[in-house]
Formats: sequence, structure tokens, C-alpha cells
Amino acid sequence: MRVGLGADAHALVEGVPLVLGGDVIAHALIDAILGAAGLGDIGTLFPSGAPEWEGASSLDLLSRAYEQVRDAGWELVNADCILVGEEPRIAPVREAMRVRLAGALAVEPDLVNVRATTTDGLGFAGRGEGLAALAVALLDRA
Repeated sequence: MRVGLGADAHALVEGVPLVLGGDVIAHALIDAILGAAGLGDIGTLFPSGAPEWEGASSLDLLSRAYEQVRDAGWELVNADCILVGEEPRIAPVREAMRVRLAGALAVEPDLVNVRATTTDGLGFAGRGEGLAALAVALLDRA
């Protein structure tokens, strides 16, 4: 078995839609699964500035990353994801977020946990300037 940890942060930009269960959490989860499999990180697989990935769905990137993980002989045991920020409150959409992430991975939703925490007003997330996410993934040989 192997464990991987992923982290990401995104600025909140007016006019840019927030995709709960996509974007920042998906990016952290990509890094977690790639790290656990020893396959680098999101920038290795999907380089910033590469035209083919510009505007790509984060959930599509997660699906593609997990395909690489499976091709390397690993499968997800479980993942735990934490959204860090004062807003939005995720309780009303937590299950939908789990389902979206699990769907991108083609696994059962009970293998992907999503939760949130605040920073009690500290830092960029506390000031509402952005969101951060942490994810941990446990893989086992397929």
C-alpha cells in the first residue's frame, strides 16, 4: 500500500465560476493519487501553459490522472479531501461533491470523503481571497 498527499490553492476571481468538487479539491486529489503511485505531480502530467490543457475540466484531469495510476497497477483504497476557506459552507453540497469526485475516478462515492475547515479569518483563505485544499489518497496494488 502507498499513501500520497496533495495540496493546492486557488484565488477567488470575480466572474470565474467556483466548481465545488472540481478545481482546487480535484487538483489536490490529483497530486495525492499521483504521489502515492510515484508518478510525479499534476504539473508533470498536465503542464501549465500547455495549450491542450487550457480550460480543461478539473474532473476530466482527475479521471485522466487516475487512468495513469491504474495503468501503473494501483487502485484507490480511499481518499480524504479537505477544503480550506471561510466560504462557501459545503454541508448542503458535500454529498454531490463526493459523487462528482468519485465519478471522475470511476469508484464508489464511499471511497472519497470531503470535508471543510476554516482558518478563523487567518491568511488568504480567511480573508476570502481564495480557497485551499488538501487531499490524502491510499492506494493498493490492483
